[in-house]
Amino acid sequence: MAELRRADLDLSTGVVHIRRGVVRVQGQVSVGTPKSAAGIRDVAIPPHLIPVLGDHLVAHGAPGPDALAFSSVTDPDVQIHPNTLYRHWYRARDAAGRPDLRIHDLRHTGAVLAARTGATLAELMARIGHSTPQAALRYQHAAQGRDAHIAAQLSQLASEVDPVGRASRPGPA
Repeated sequence: MAELRRADLDLSTGVVHIRRGVVRVQGQVSVGTPKSAAGIRDVAIPPHLIPVLGDHLVAHGAPGPDALAFSSVTDPDVQIHPNTLYRHWYRARDAAGRPDLRIHDLRHTGAVLAARTGATLAELMARIGHSTPQAALRYQHAAQGRDAHIAAQLSQLASEVDPVGRASRPGPA
């Protein structure tokens, strides 16, 4: 997030292009590539967030394709400082009554919700930038109530087949 530029956010097609990462070591900012080749990816932005991102860029972003999408409060050419991010994060989690949440839990929640939509393991790996199935499998744990939804969907499929196994309605094979 800290190294996203305006050009990385294509709000007309609803895609974020992830090409760089940033780390701070002893106060020094280092911009490079993501941790793995799988981290370089294009990710579809949920449509309900596109106007929010657009509003944010208008209100807080500097002009030009190379401008940071989330910059320092004092300098639009400097990445947002982690202390600034955490200050807002701590307030938000306290307001939600969840002081136990870590910032990485946002990524975890997004990945679990993507898995709940029915994303395959390969799709989930591509979306979150993991190069191994083991890493992505952490997000495919069972969610409360999901088993009942699966059972309902199995009934739906069964109702589409007659007792001798032929599809009762025309549809894809």
